[in-house]
Amino acid sequence: MKTAIALIMSITLVGINLVTNQPRANAFPTNKLLTQTSLAANSKQESAVLFPILKNGKWGFIDQKGKVIVKPKYDEVRNFSEGLAAVKIGNKLGYINTKGKQVIPTVFDEGYFFLEGLAGVRLGNKFGFIDKNGKTVIPIQFDEIWEGFSEGLAAVQIRGKWGYIDSTGKIVIPVQFDSTPTFTEGLAVVGVRGKFGYIDKTGKMVIPPQFDIGLFFVEGMAGVLIDGKWGYIDKTGQMVIEPKFKETWGFSEGLAAVKMRGKWGFIDKTGNFVIEAKFDDAVGFSEGLAPVQLGNKQGYIDQRGKMVIPPQFDRAHGFIHGLAAVTLNGKEGYIDTLGNLVWKYSQ
Repeated sequence: MKTAIALIMSITLVGINLVTNQPRANAFPTNKLLTQTSLAANSKQESAVLFPILKNGKWGFIDQKGKVIVKPKYDEVRNFSEGLAAVKIGNKLGYINTKGKQVIPTVFDEGYFFLEGLAGVRLGNKFGFIDKNGKTVIPIQFDEIWEGFSEGLAAVQIRGKWGYIDSTGKIVIPVQFDSTPTFTEGLAVVGVRGKFGYIDKTGKMVIPPQFDIGLFFVEGMAGVLIDGKWGYIDKTGQMVIEPKFKETWGFSEGLAAVKMRGKWGFIDKTGNFVIEAKFDDAVGFSEGLAPVQLGNKQGYIDQRGKMVIPPQFDRAHGFIHGLAAVTLNGKEGYIDTLGNLVWKYSQ
């Protein structure tokens, strides 16, 4: 379920079947506006909260009340992070501030969120990092990067292998892994010869590669796949919820959406269902509400499982700073936590 607004709204928890800060365990769809796992914490620190809108084929930003703050004139945008947002005009990318002022010229071929003061950018087929003045502080030299900095480190790829650099650009964990995402809660999942394990920030393998897939640690637990079933481990690598689910999301606000016998419900950290598995689709909680699907329509439940915004949308996405992107009849808009329309449906 992909929509334009929702794909770049996926900072914390987004719509059903979209990438989130904790990847879903069945598929990982992406698009040219790659979202950030690390941005979840950052987004809560934004002094000015703005939301991307698409109008007449161009992108701009509104505030929480639906007032247009940055007029739609860009071909692509990303969400704001640390006061700046990446925007594209034609094929080139730069950055604007929350007043809509261009503070970094549109000279890059691609660019990501500012995280811990730096943003990954691409020129040609190589990546590096710039500061908020647009100065290149880590030379453009890497074959690929994973999002940006988190907990002081960033994953980079050189000649097909991944490792980690610090904010000076020094390689502090040698390039040796088949795959590596960002660090969360002090650990990063890494791929080694077809299996996944976890390293700490010194590069030490603290949970040996043994899983078919491993997800990020969120709220002290990570989803892992073994022989086609998903369960959850703690930071010692102990299996605390036995693999028995067909699909899973990571924990959010103490609960995780899981699929069992064809239906979705929510479990607590003991693995017990606290919201019955009766939904046709679901994602995690954000700001006390979770998108769920019944039949071909989506709405929102609270943490007791009560349907507080009835299923009426073709697509419903997670709440971020009080608003959620929704789609109805092919058109997109934003609603508040009461279900009121804040930004009218538009294309």
